[in-house]
Formats: sequence, C-alpha cells, structure tokens
Amino acid sequence: MAIQASAAVTAGDTNALLRLWRNKEARAVIIQILTLAILFAFFAYIIDNAIQNLARLGKTFSFSFLEQPASYDINQHLISYTSQDTHLRAMTVGILHTVLVAVCGIVLATAMGYILGVLRLSKNWLINRIVYCFIEFTRNVPVLLHILLVYGIIVNVLPVPRQALDWSKTAFLTNRGVFIPKPVFEDAFVWTLVAFFAAVAVVWAYRRWARKVQEETGKIYPVLWPGLAIIVLLPTLAFWVSGSPLSWEVPALKGFNFQGGMVMRPEFLALWLALSYYTSAFIAEIVRAGILSVAWGQTEASYAIGLRPNRTLQLIIIPQALRVIVPPLTSQFLNITKNSSLAIAIGYMDIVATIGGISLMQTGKEMESMIIVLSIYLAFSLIISAFMNWYNKKIKLVER
Repeated sequence: MAIQASAAVTAGDTNALLRLWRNKEARAVIIQILTLAILFAFFAYIIDNAIQNLARLGKTFSFSFLEQPASYDINQHLISYTSQDTHLRAMTVGILHTVLVAVCGIVLATAMGYILGVLRLSKNWLINRIVYCFIEFTRNVPVLLHILLVYGIIVNVLPVPRQALDWSKTAFLTNRGVFIPKPVFEDAFVWTLVAFFAAVAVVWAYRRWARKVQEETGKIYPVLWPGLAIIVLLPTLAFWVSGSPLSWEVPALKGFNFQGGMVMRPEFLALWLALSYYTSAFIAEIVRAGILSVAWGQTEASYAIGLRPNRTLQLIIIPQALRVIVPPLTSQFLNITKNSSLAIAIGYMDIVATIGGISLMQTGKEMESMIIVLSIYLAFSLIISAFMNWYNKKIKLVER
C-alpha cells in the first residue's frame, strides 16, 4: 500500500509539472528563468576562467593603476594635462576628445546629409548627378581610407607655418593645424552669458506661442529672423553695457610654428571631416527616402493653397518625413561615435589611444583597460539612443 501511495504521489507531481508546462504564461516564465540561469552560469565560468588565468600569470584584477602616473604626453587636450598626471586624467582627456569629435561629427554630418538628401531630389540634372556620384563613391569606400586620405591631404598639401594661408593676419591655415584667435574672458562676461540664455528662453517661448496661434487660427508669424535678432541683439547689448569684457589672443609665428591662440590639429580635422562627409552620404539617402515616403498629394495640396516650395518642404514634407528619418538616423549617430575609435590610425588621442592603447601597454592591465573602453562606448551608445528615442516619440504623428 505504501508503494502504491508513493507511485500515486509521483504521478500527481508529474501531472502537475506537465500542466504547468502546458500553461502558456507559466512556460514563458520558466523559459526566461532557465535562460537567465544559463547566462549567469556562462558569465560565472568566463570570469572564473579569467581570474585563474590571471593568477597563473601573476596578475591581479584591479583598477588601482588609474592612480599611477601616465608618463606620456598628449599633443592636444581640452583640460590641463602633463605626463606626470595619472592614467585616470589621461583617460578623461581621451573621453573628452571622443565626445568632441562625436558631437562635431554629428552636427556637421546631419547638416550635410540633409542638404545632400534634398539636392539628390533636385530636378536639375547636373546637381542630381553630382550628388549621386558623391554619395555612391563615399559609401563604397571604407571610412578608414577616407580618414587617411583627408589626413594625407592636410599634411602634404597645406603649406608649412612660415608660408601659412592667413585671413586678415588673425587666422592661419597650415599643415600643422588651423590657428585662430583665442577668446580671453573677463569676470563681467558672465552678464553676456546670462543675456544669451535669457534670449534663448524668450525665443523658445515666442516659438511656442507662434505655433499655438498657427494651430488655432492658421495665422503664421515669422520665427526664424525675429528669433535670430533677439539672440544676437540682447547679448550684444549686455556685452557693450558691461564694458566689452572680452579680448582676443591672436596666434603669432615664433620659430617654426605659431604660438598662442587656439589650434585645431590635423588629426582632429582629418577625423572630423572624414567621419562627417562619410556619414552624411548615408544620412542623405535616409533623408531622400523619408521625403519620398510622403505622398505627392501633400505637395500638390500645399501648392494649391499658395505655399511656396521652401515652406512646403519646411511645414508639410519634413515634419511627416521625420517619422521615417529619425529611427535609422539614430544608427548613423551611433556609427559616428563608434567609428571615432579609428582615430588611433592617425594619432588622435581618443579613449582608445589613451586608456585602451598607451596606458594598456604600460600597465599590462589588458582586461581592466578593455572593460573601461567597452563600458564607455556602451554608455555613449545608450545616451544617444535614449535621446533619439525621446525625440522620436516627441515628433511622431498622433492619430486623433
């Protein structure tokens, strides 16, 4: 009797498990739990294996090397830096360089891509063909070759400092970089900044008011020129009232190179320009596809009510095309940020060249250095994706 009771209990448990597995929701939860368990076990195995291998080599897993002196120079830096600073300071310089080239590249590539995308649809045959050839050539050549090409042109074609191309003896173009005057701010300049941000707030409020009036009454108030006037005139007035608290440090030729002012090194220029026009070719096709996705009847209707072509593009076509343009545009922004890692090929000291290059070789902390580099790029990608997803939700069409 005991054996039969035990068999009945076992059969009941089996039937309960089968019923649980046949339940769709329960089965989904079980599969997810098993998947997470397998993933955690895999990562635990990888980490344990790495720790054992490091122990065999006599190494420890630690980020304390970041506090050690870097002992290498960086030819251009946005913050103060010397070879006696720590690897952490060098890493910060590299991060700022990566952010600088990524932001500048995104801005320039977006502007170029928009213009090229619109010109690609031009009815002028010559302009259309020129843009088409540029896009096809650019997209079908690896980006690294573009970077090396632009860098070679800057270094070998532009003149040496003693024969620099100048503009009014204040800005100089050479194969060692572009030298421009450096602004020197005084304490009172803070009032100009306050006036600038106040002007931006006024323009933003005016733009919202103009849009609300347009939606309610259909009357269009100009926004661009009044907004530019406010942004320019209000800070200018504050600048003069506060006594012009700004002077300029003009670069001067001393010896074999220019001293003073601000300089954009050939490495930054080459990386910035190459990444920008390379990515703009892809953005141009995205813009073209977005514009073509809007039915031609929308354009005909706007012409029927008297809108000019430029206003039709601004008010009718682009707002509707953005729902097609923005999602793939996010990928291009991510590509610019990640492709900036190719900077090491021309000696631009970004995050890969600093903590992932020289610091790694000096300290022998391969795993720690790569974890830092991968985490930083992951953070950049998540920030860009989050912002673009927010913008995509903001401009999406809302059905009534």
